[in-house]
Amino acid sequence: MKMQEPMVSVLMTCYNREKYISEAIESALASSYKNFELIIVDDGSTDTTVAIAKKYEAEDNRVKVYQNEKNLGDYQNRNKAAAYASGKYLKYLDSDDTIYDFGLAYCVAEMEKYPDADLGMYYQYGMDNKSSDCWPSEKIVREHFFVRQYLSMGPTGTIIKRETFLQTGGFDVRFGVASDMFFNIRFAAKSPIVLLPVLFVYYRTHEGQQINNRIDYLKFGYLYFKELLINVELPLQKKEIKYLYRKMQKRQSINLTKFFLEKKDIKTTRRIMKEINFSVADFIFSFFK
Repeated sequence: MKMQEPMVSVLMTCYNREKYISEAIESALASSYKNFELIIVDDGSTDTTVAIAKKYEAEDNRVKVYQNEKNLGDYQNRNKAAAYASGKYLKYLDSDDTIYDFGLAYCVAEMEKYPDADLGMYYQYGMDNKSSDCWPSEKIVREHFFVRQYLSMGPTGTIIKRETFLQTGGFDVRFGVASDMFFNIRFAAKSPIVLLPVLFVYYRTHEGQQINNRIDYLKFGYLYFKELLINVELPLQKKEIKYLYRKMQKRQSINLTKFFLEKKDIKTTRRIMKEINFSVADFIFSFFK
């Protein structure tokens, strides 16, 4: 007797995505993998996004549409979507991206090979073949920090065990646009990570994406990394953590300098430094440590 395939909760958060959301929804519904639910959580759209989503909800009982009473922001809304889920796995799909028809089946099959792993993510570079691999915490974290950034993947490129996601509190929303990086590395510090070398989603690039928010990346990129090094138990030696801390301080000084030279905006540069508690002394001494 064939065992039932695990339920997957496909989570789609959205805000003013009327231009792209139909394509995103249809890509999920076209999946060869059938045991899934599509949970769409709108974060206060002012365009026709909700009306479009509700049309699909009326036509397919796998689609469930929720509307937030107020705008929560990207990662808090991702946590909200996960709270509605019932599947063994969470598969985020951004409302401006699409998933290939084999995507869900591929992700689930590879995760099922490694029952001790709680998180799988796309990573092609450096992989010698088309087979997935599962790396223990010490290897994946060290490789990420000192060789190549294996853990730099947004939610759409990952698949996560729901139970563990909820137990760990989901995304830490203190880190804004960098919440996914903090989540990935914190997860990797405690669990093996499955590396998936086959691209299973299509990433769309456009002007409305968060990646274009340079100031937020300048702030939160520093804050999440500092939190990791100080308060997260990483499988690294103390000397390695000290080295990474010094490197972080110097990199932030360089990034702030580049920002100021490009924008010629001392007021905003000083505001950023104040918000991340990065003093002039930190700036100066980072070049001499």
